[in-house]
Amino acid sequence: MPEPTGTARAKDDLRRRARGLCEYCRTPERFATHLFSTEHVVPVSAGGSPDDPENLALACQGCNNHKYTKIRGVDPVTGVPAPLFHPRSQRWRDHFVWSADFTEILGVTPTGRASVATLRLNREGLVNLRRALYREGAHPPHED
Repeated sequence: MPEPTGTARAKDDLRRRARGLCEYCRTPERFATHLFSTEHVVPVSAGGSPDDPENLALACQGCNNHKYTKIRGVDPVTGVPAPLFHPRSQRWRDHFVWSADFTEILGVTPTGRASVATLRLNREGLVNLRRALYREGAHPPHED
């Protein structure tokens, strides 16, 4: 049986699996001003498991707050609803790329574009942080 999401070991396992990055905006937790959250990819209110590691993601407070209980967003290119990025069943690089200067995340699929818009993956503070980390050689993170 999986450990409850609140245990120290479960949180450590989640951080290791996420390589210390928000699984949506790719911000390194070590540079965040707030602790990251254990986020339910499929919200419990929508039938997602509260403790299954396959339903948990490491998320910065901004992404967690903007996602809240959403599982879909609107693709701004087509205007059609699309599922949000699911870090347990999808690969980040299949849905997103970095802008030429590595400061913005660009969605390349309906899921990617809907996720960028809904979770506001290019919030001003994140863009500024990415710019500074890039200058220091600490951005972008390596994608598997």
